Amino acid sequence: MSLIALKGAVEIGMIYGLVALALYISYRTLDIADLTVDGTFALGAAVTAVFTVAGHPLGGLLMSMAAGVLAGFVTATLQTKLKVQSILAGIITMTALYSINIIVMGNRSNLPMTKKDNVFTLLPPMPGDSSRLVVILAVVAVVCLAVVLFFRTPLGLSVRATGDNRDMVSASSINPAFTTTVGLCMANAVVGLAGALFAQYQKVGDATSGTGTVVIGLASLIIGEVIIGRGGVVRGVVAAIVGAIIYRIIIAAALSASISASNLKLVSAIIVAAAISYPAIKEQLDLRKLRKAAKTR
Repeated sequence: MSLIALKGAVEIGMIYGLVALALYISYRTLDIADLTVDGTFALGAAVTAVFTVAGHPLGGLLMSMAAGVLAGFVTATLQTKLKVQSILAGIITMTALYSINIIVMGNRSNLPMTKKDNVFTLLPPMPGDSSRLVVILAVVAVVCLAVVLFFRTPLGLSVRATGDNRDMVSASSINPAFTTTVGLCMANAVVGLAGALFAQYQKVGDATSGTGTVVIGLASLIIGEVIIGRGGVVRGVVAAIVGAIIYRIIIAAALSASISASNLKLVSAIIVAAAISYPAIKEQLDLRKLRKAAKTR
């Protein structure tokens, strides 16, 4: 694998690391399987494409986060107010967002930004074309720091407590519906930002760019947790970013090994299945070791 391919894998990996970070917030912290992610990722891409074409790439990032907050709010409302199951609420919002994303881009399925300035062209040229890496690294670092600091606030601790034990939270005079809404809005804001960065990176906003994003993000999170381990917000945040980078490097290595594009989805599915099933496989292997050790005594 060439250095250029490795650099590209790291850059895209960090962008998808934001998706894994969002899933850490919703899936690990709130214990909610939020399928809104696929739609929110494309929503961020659509919104930033419109603003970038209008000459406001930085505004596109901010408005993509705001759009993500709205998507998360809709999903949270379906769950907390209308008592829709979390998975179904995410599916409903995700399905609606496909049409909304097309409407946002002027009834088009994609919106090119090839001749427009974006956040990566705002910096002066750097050696080795490293300006994109610097921008992505800066954005990811700021978001990670913000997430860590948020979860140390009283509200952040309440969100974490909601995922651990809703009954206890309710008994403590904390409204679990409110904390759930805050967590889902925050998670989808991060996903919207990831979609915006990816769209400006690829120079096109696409209504289908979010397909499979939730699976990739979850696999990245699990890969990171296998390597970094679980325990504490800082470790969870680092695991999300590291896991996503490793996932993209594996994909880039597969492409470098001359695996055809038609088989790439198969490779990706195997990686996802292996990552998700690793904890169960490890548990079974540990159990067998204990049984063998017991027999030898």
